[in-house]
Amino acid sequence: MRDRNGNTAAVPQAVSGPTAPGAPIRFADLPLLSSLHESLTAQGLDTLTEVQVRALPLLLQRRSVSVIAETGSGKTLTYVLPVLDRLKRLEDEGNPVTTESEPRALVIVPTRELGEQVARVFKRFTHDTRLRVRSVLGGQKMRVNRESVAGVFEVLVATPGRLERLVQSDALQLAAMRMLVLDEADQLLDLGFAPTVLAIARAVPSVCQRALFSATMSPAVEALVARAFSDAEQVTTSQSRRTVATLQTRHLSVPDGQRAAALAGVLAEPVAGSTMLFANTRAQCDGIASWLRAQGWLCVVHRGEMDPVERRRNLQAFREGRVPLLLTTDMGSRGLDIPQVARVINVHLPQDLENYLHRVGRTARGGRDGLVVNLVTPRDAPLLARLGDGGARRG
Repeated sequence: MRDRNGNTAAVPQAVSGPTAPGAPIRFADLPLLSSLHESLTAQGLDTLTEVQVRALPLLLQRRSVSVIAETGSGKTLTYVLPVLDRLKRLEDEGNPVTTESEPRALVIVPTRELGEQVARVFKRFTHDTRLRVRSVLGGQKMRVNRESVAGVFEVLVATPGRLERLVQSDALQLAAMRMLVLDEADQLLDLGFAPTVLAIARAVPSVCQRALFSATMSPAVEALVARAFSDAEQVTTSQSRRTVATLQTRHLSVPDGQRAAALAGVLAEPVAGSTMLFANTRAQCDGIASWLRAQGWLCVVHRGEMDPVERRRNLQAFREGRVPLLLTTDMGSRGLDIPQVARVINVHLPQDLENYLHRVGRTARGGRDGLVVNLVTPRDAPLLARLGDGGARRG
């Protein structure tokens, strides 16, 4: 394989071993650069998750993929490692990035919160590779965004709106792009970003390696794959559209007018970590938060139509463990990766199964244990029928 300057570029060979988690592959078995192996070892990362077993070797062979996998399955690391491996190899072969505002890898994310998390994962592996990661995210000032892409760098993490504005104003060039990643593709489309995503996919070179990651294969995602990822190999994990095995679920029947009492009882139970509480509307979210504070509970709110600075500050307080409870709507059900979340409480259950799966995916992530408590009323029967028993216990 040759790069854009005609130089021969080495392609890592496929790792031998299983493509399912029966006999786990270790990161040490992957044909990654030694600097990445050292970073993995330093962080105590050893065994691959199922999605990493299935998709990482394909990406390291520079093949395009569309991946459907459950939340909390290790999707971010699945593309971070191949991106850094490929770009560092180019640099080691004497072909570094020298042109300003012309990155070689682009990761498109639906929200600022997810973008910040993805950038943090990248930077855990750039100490030894010395590759530069920049981000342009909604909620930041455009002046800051322009400064971020003004120099020489390799990787860009971006939300669609800011990315589109930078490309249209010629502040950012995509001609040198080697890898394009769409993270949480279903949410990108739910938020109405399909035209922008398609425009970016058409703007990158046709030889650009592409990777799409999604928790669900909705009709909109299927259409996007057909239009922009038609040559991608499809990877679907065995647990997609299911909850992970380390998640314990409890259904608690709630009589009319007794929701607050039921919630008080659940919160009184000890838990080794933080708790996310979900409601269906902003009004419900604010009402629950007011009630909790009146009862002496320390909590913060994370929802739409609130000051972005306040929302960011609240999330940071929860992430750092200074506040044990986070009240949120479905806005908080995707993209948030907070390791200490040990429990999710659905104070009000959603009607849609996909939203439920995203909510409960905020706990039991990365192989950790987690608990979901659902406050159930008769109107929730259709959702429970779709969930099935699934090992859930009733209380």
